[in-house]
Amino acid sequence: MYLVQRRIRRRVNTPTADPHTTDPLLRQTRSTGDEVGCKKFFVTQNKIKWQWAPAFLGFWVLLYWSISVPAFHRLPEPLSIKDEIKYPDRFIAERAEINLQNLIELGPRVVGSAANEQGVVKYFMSKMQKLRSEVLSTYEIEADVQVASGSYVHWEMVNMYQSIQNFVIKVSPKGTNSTSYLLVNSHYDSVPGGPGAGDDGTMVAIMLETLRVLIKSKQPLRHPVVFLFNGAEENPLQASHAFITQHKWAKNCKALINLDSAGSGGREILFQSGPNHPWLMKHYRRAIVHPYASTVAEEMFQRHFIPSDTDFRIFRDHGRVPGLDMAHQYNGYVYHTRYDRPEIIPRGTFQNTGDNVLALVREIANAPELDDTSKYSEGHTIFFDVMGMFLVFYSETEGTILNVIVSISAIITCLYSFKMMANATGLKFHKVLKRSIYTLGVQAVAVIFAAALCFLMGVMMDVMHMPMSWFTNSWLIFGLYFCPLFFGFAIIPALYFNMSKDDRFPIGFSVQLLLHCHCLVLVFLTLLMTVCKIRSAFMLMLAILFYTTGLIVNLVTKLHNRPTSWLIPHMIFGIPPFLFYSYLSHGFFVTFIPMTGRFGASVNPDLIICAFTVGVGILTGGFMIPVLNLFKKSKTIISSLLVVTLIFVIVAATHIGFPYRSETNVQRFSVLHTKRVFRDPNNAVRRVETGYFIMPQDRRTYSVKNKVINMTLAENIEADCQREMLCGLPLYNHRWHKARASSVWIPGPEPTFDNMPHIKINAKNQISKTKIRYEFELSGPDHMALFIKPLNDADIVNWSFHYTPLRMNWKPPYFIYFSYGVDGTPLNFWIEFERPSADWSKLILEIGVSGHWNHHEYMLTKDFKKFLSSFPKYVDATAWPASYETWQF
Repeated sequence: MYLVQRRIRRRVNTPTADPHTTDPLLRQTRSTGDEVGCKKFFVTQNKIKWQWAPAFLGFWVLLYWSISVPAFHRLPEPLSIKDEIKYPDRFIAERAEINLQNLIELGPRVVGSAANEQGVVKYFMSKMQKLRSEVLSTYEIEADVQVASGSYVHWEMVNMYQSIQNFVIKVSPKGTNSTSYLLVNSHYDSVPGGPGAGDDGTMVAIMLETLRVLIKSKQPLRHPVVFLFNGAEENPLQASHAFITQHKWAKNCKALINLDSAGSGGREILFQSGPNHPWLMKHYRRAIVHPYASTVAEEMFQRHFIPSDTDFRIFRDHGRVPGLDMAHQYNGYVYHTRYDRPEIIPRGTFQNTGDNVLALVREIANAPELDDTSKYSEGHTIFFDVMGMFLVFYSETEGTILNVIVSISAIITCLYSFKMMANATGLKFHKVLKRSIYTLGVQAVAVIFAAALCFLMGVMMDVMHMPMSWFTNSWLIFGLYFCPLFFGFAIIPALYFNMSKDDRFPIGFSVQLLLHCHCLVLVFLTLLMTVCKIRSAFMLMLAILFYTTGLIVNLVTKLHNRPTSWLIPHMIFGIPPFLFYSYLSHGFFVTFIPMTGRFGASVNPDLIICAFTVGVGILTGGFMIPVLNLFKKSKTIISSLLVVTLIFVIVAATHIGFPYRSETNVQRFSVLHTKRVFRDPNNAVRRVETGYFIMPQDRRTYSVKNKVINMTLAENIEADCQREMLCGLPLYNHRWHKARASSVWIPGPEPTFDNMPHIKINAKNQISKTKIRYEFELSGPDHMALFIKPLNDADIVNWSFHYTPLRMNWKPPYFIYFSYGVDGTPLNFWIEFERPSADWSKLILEIGVSGHWNHHEYMLTKDFKKFLSSFPKYVDATAWPASYETWQF
């Protein structure tokens, strides 16, 4: 070994050495051998000149802004009514836009309101008459107005409805004997105070236009299509449950296309498929015009990372109907606010979704699998679109095989690269392997350190009262979180390289070894996720695939042994995955940033953004940021990332970092003008309070502290949560139930009500010595909630509500949500109690009843309007009167 080293030194110091030698070690150690021609312009002493570092980083930023971002926002050219003559079988965006405008003119469509129960139904009736006059003789068209009552369990509450409505239209080929229907669903109701243009008026308008084109087209249908315009999705999900469990056509619906929204405009994403029906994805790929789909979104949604739900779950769980779930998610800032207006939705959105829905309806309605879908239940699929150009999908089994093959190939290729490094340096293979193990540990420490830095920044921004500074100007995320993350990725290896300098193992090999180790880390994670049946493992597999391909090219061409030339194939093969990841991640940031405005006050949204940043950073920067160690003054370049972070923190502290903007990027509050009445064991009033119950929707509750009237009088409701059932608040739904501890109470004047909730005992019967039954009657407004808590040693053993909470031994108090549409008949219910002994002298029950007048604008008092007007213009306050009253029996 000593002689080998002497010979190496002698050859390096010999000025007459052949400049074209094929000795790989000489190519690594000679200080000037690579500095010929254009290389001299870039490289000095086997390192890239530091001046090119900004160009290297800027190259990736340019790819992101010039290719990935435009690909995400691309919409087709919309067709207008004048184009209909030229394209008689095409979806016409302008007609759908007119449909939406007509729907929105009816006003907010809350269950129980005149607009929802009468206005929309009349509008659909008039549309139905027009459709009947236009339908071709080859089709039959039927309509039905369903009025239904029922109940089911939704998350942590019993969801009970009475006389809610659906408008249903069926289109059938004339003379068909098919009993298999395709179901297409969207909802026409809206949240209180919201126009509901994006959610879900746009999809209703698109369904109407799809229906018009379908019945006038000569293209045949093999199976009937049912268009369900459901009137109670925001309640939540009541109308879909009513249809799938009670409607006469429901049992024949064998496949579903569900259309919803978590935003306003943009492209619709397919985020749920099946389950276990890959044939649906086969037809989606064949028919779709503008693909946008993601398995990652599906798994995130189904694991409740997204604070939302759709009718798809109801059809899946209660009807066993497989299908496709698609939704708009762009511009979620206006979702469920009064700014969800039709004028902000681009016409290209109608064309994009309309083209897709029309093509899908035609494709699936003619699919042979629809005859008996049970024959084609074959497991989950992995699916994703590539830059909106085409769709890739394959089965979960094929995905497992692919993940394993790619991972094994990567391991073998990296090991072969280690051997080539050993040959080039004259080191033994086991020594290179030992060095790779050290490097693997360094890379693991780097990833952990980088993630810790990122999350530390998230905590610091919250401590400094600057959370969500990126809410409007999302580019701040780059400096605040990506820069410290990338600093952590690069600085740990840089320090390691500095401490472990070895002339026999040059920096080019050291950086490649680091990248190989990052690849092996991804291999481990891919195999782990595959074993855990996480289909999103394909994301890591793609990074491994392209990196391994680039490495093979480097090995074959011998560029692997050059100090810097190997970087060319590495970058070339890094471009496709970078574009894909940045396209996908841009979509997730566009979706999730607005969602953080409704995660509640108890959640630090910066930590959520940090989690996304770490995931995206590992994929987009894991193979690129370590390359900074190839540059001269590498530690200075890497440290400059922290300087960028400091600059961005300063910028975030200015008005640029203030999260909210009027009408476009609003802060959300739910504000109820409330009267609370509490009774003692004799049902005498023991406490009455009036005021404003405020439910903040994001972290920055304090942003309105010095602006809202009497905000200085705000009280924390922690004491009430200790002494009163469910904090003694008129909770509206299960999300309020979950977030009630972050509520605020401000004493104020008394609200105005009509049709106050009233509960009375109709009968009290002792069934046995230890059992007793109470029969009650509840009347009041069209949105109410019951909170039921057994007292002392009494247990509820049966009742007329859905039995699941009792069967599953849910911990009381129980939450019963109740609403009605066209029929306000009082609700009659009964409860059976049991006690260990026959002593019934003690109280056995406390009932709380809340009433909500959420579509009664005339009931807003002057005081309440004045209070609401004191909120800053950047606030969207969803407001209505509410009551809460308790009884004990």
